[in-house]
Amino acid sequence: MPGSEDAAISGLTAPELGGIRRLTALEAVRARIALAVDLGLLAPGERLPGTDRIAAALGVGEITVRRALVSLCADGLLERRRGRNGGTLIAERPPRGKVAATDVYRSDAEAVRRLIDHRLTLECGIAHLAAGHAAGAALAGLQELVEEMDRAPSWAEFHDCDERFHLALAEATGVPSIAGPYGAVLRELYRYYLPYPLEALRDSNCEHRELLAALRRQDAAAAAAVAQRHVEVLHRTMFVGLLGRA
Repeated sequence: MPGSEDAAISGLTAPELGGIRRLTALEAVRARIALAVDLGLLAPGERLPGTDRIAAALGVGEITVRRALVSLCADGLLERRRGRNGGTLIAERPPRGKVAATDVYRSDAEAVRRLIDHRLTLECGIAHLAAGHAAGAALAGLQELVEEMDRAPSWAEFHDCDERFHLALAEATGVPSIAGPYGAVLRELYRYYLPYPLEALRDSNCEHRELLAALRRQDAAAAAAVAQRHVEVLHRTMFVGLLGRA
């Protein structure tokens, strides 16, 4: 039903989701890294991935990332080190609340909570359907992505695999009309994605593996239950759940 799909996608451009849309790409990168530092997701002394990987994970150009990192170094949140073990690292004592654009993300917290619930509704149905339709090739592809996430060297590479896993899961339902609305919700939510500690992301990959096992058993109820837990936890682990603890 093209009309309902268009409505689902256009609903994501409503004014209440427009806060971060007012930011330039440069401001958005600065805000996402700064907020991750403020919330303790990026630890002092931690080395950032390469600019190409950050650009891919945050959906911006590499030049934008370079400019953002330079400006964050000037703000004292990051520092550059030369040599074999050098790179761009979180400063040992980064100042908090230095980047004003993080306030835009904070002000969008309620909209993000609604977006998580929107994804939850879709994800449970997708997992339930995929349990009855996912075939050998689809299951093998999902397995490869789970293994790739286990090997991911940083949050940037993990994020790319995570997105591909969930989009592949939607395709495994065998219902083409699902991919559009679900992809739109997923991409909108990923606009609020921050860098996360790799150990926390590894834990989420355990749920990917558990979901895949339910698909192999064709256990629709179990698949939906795993999907529910996997998305509901975002209320606590995304920045909207961490703000009160910062």
